[in-house]
Amino acid sequence: MSLIASLEEIELYKDSIFVMHEKCEKFIPFHKHSKSQLTYVEGGLGYIRFREKLFVIPARHYFWIPAGVEHTFTIGNPATKCRTLFFHTNGDSQNEFYSKVGIYPINDLLFQMIRFTEQWNAHILPDDERFTFLQSIKNILSQVSNQALSVALPFTENERMLKILAHLEDNLSESHTLQSISSKFGVSERTLSRFFQSTLSVSFLQYLKLLRMAKAFKLIVGNEHSLADIAFLCGYQSLSSFSNTFYNVTKTRPSEHLMGQNILV
Repeated sequence: MSLIASLEEIELYKDSIFVMHEKCEKFIPFHKHSKSQLTYVEGGLGYIRFREKLFVIPARHYFWIPAGVEHTFTIGNPATKCRTLFFHTNGDSQNEFYSKVGIYPINDLLFQMIRFTEQWNAHILPDDERFTFLQSIKNILSQVSNQALSVALPFTENERMLKILAHLEDNLSESHTLQSISSKFGVSERTLSRFFQSTLSVSFLQYLKLLRMAKAFKLIVGNEHSLADIAFLCGYQSLSSFSNTFYNVTKTRPSEHLMGQNILV
């Protein structure tokens, strides 16, 4: 059963843990549920959008969404599998981790535990012996998930800004500056700078950096380009400059994702 079709069923038992291992739908529209959600995106790249931000979920990462948080979910590859556990919220207030949206690298222990649950599906109730194992997955998250990934693109419905953002995305390999974009769209640099702050709450340069990192993840997961080519396609003149920026944003090197992306599939 698909996630969209399962949304009502997930809500049936307040204290259960709901297990799903399914190929992901291409796009799941805005929705929310009364359970917290852990999803490991296996074999592809995913995107979670909240009302004001779009988060990138690279290979070998999972995301955590607290109960009641409205979101959409999009994948880039229809063969991608989503391994999802919907947890009851009992005890969530005792640790700050469970109250925040986050995207985290998955380690071998957590991956193997989630993979083990593939043999189960639907509701696991507290009186089921499998419940203890599932609960242990939730319990260790706050201990093994110390470094959240911070590639989050601000989102806006402002049509004028969307045209600017589309131009940046379609021409990402080019060298963009506040001056070149302001000239392209017939506004002053000062006006454009304020426009980014007022609609996206980030600077022009910060948005451009995040957009390039999002594109880099997509290309790395695609596994069709060398890192040098990816650096060029994302607008960097050297591999070292690209690698250093990537590390500053993600705290990992792009080579870690390129070499290890197929280990846990």
